[in-house]
Amino acid sequence: MQDIKDNIDGILQRMAMLYGWSKLTVVAYRNDLLAMHDFVATSGASAFDADASDVSAYLKHLQQQMLSSSSIQRKRSAMATWFHYLQNEKLRADFPMQDMMKVMPSLHLPKHLSEDEVESLLAAPDVATKRGIRDRCLLELLYATGLRVSELAGLKWANINRRQKTLRVIGKGNKEREIPYGDMAEEWLMKWMEVADKKGIYLFSGAAGAITRQTLWSIVNKYAKQAGIYPLPSPHVLRHAFATHLLNHGADLRAVQTLLGHENITTTEIYTHVSRAKLHEEVNKAHPMGKR
Repeated sequence: MQDIKDNIDGILQRMAMLYGWSKLTVVAYRNDLLAMHDFVATSGASAFDADASDVSAYLKHLQQQMLSSSSIQRKRSAMATWFHYLQNEKLRADFPMQDMMKVMPSLHLPKHLSEDEVESLLAAPDVATKRGIRDRCLLELLYATGLRVSELAGLKWANINRRQKTLRVIGKGNKEREIPYGDMAEEWLMKWMEVADKKGIYLFSGAAGAITRQTLWSIVNKYAKQAGIYPLPSPHVLRHAFATHLLNHGADLRAVQTLLGHENITTTEIYTHVSRAKLHEEVNKAHPMGKR
């Protein structure tokens, strides 16, 4: 039994190197795969040779445990990735989940701001002050690039290419990507560069190095209150707005996936549902038969 678990660990390390997984991702995959292995082992199978009936029985077992559909989908995805890798590496001949229906998770649409709300939020800082210029700059960059909060917090002066108007960031899985930004973000970046101390390596410095996530959260909340935006949004909501507004204006889904740094396009597709939901809302408000 221990030998099999050691083999699982060894293969997961190789997969982590291949796919650029973080340590937390490896731990999550390991937990899901060991749980599957322990279940199928009761019928004499393992995580390496489980067949379609073993996997089907395990998925049925998960449903009987009253797990949420999103939790089951995550475990199913881990198994599918595992078995695909084994098949590709010729460690097994087949893919045992070939004919299995996907468990569709409940659709939880991300919170997002309208374009008018974003404009109000961006206009809220008092740009007659140094702090106001800093805050306007970071809000503009969040919305212009769709950066994760951690990516913005870790952004360094050296990561900015003003000639090409791009930012170089290290995202999840230690993957690097370059993100373009527009003229408005460039304008406020230039204004911030004119007044910033530039004593450290970070674009936005805190007391002990980079600005913290908590500080970014409080900044967004502060200006959301001033702009009258409720419920108060998190900084991540500007990332959602970035993606949703791009798609609303005809951006290609694959391009948005690249900009957001999503490994799987299904993660990006959630924003198409946001766009559709907004479209339905507008139809229901405006169409004479919409509320009937």
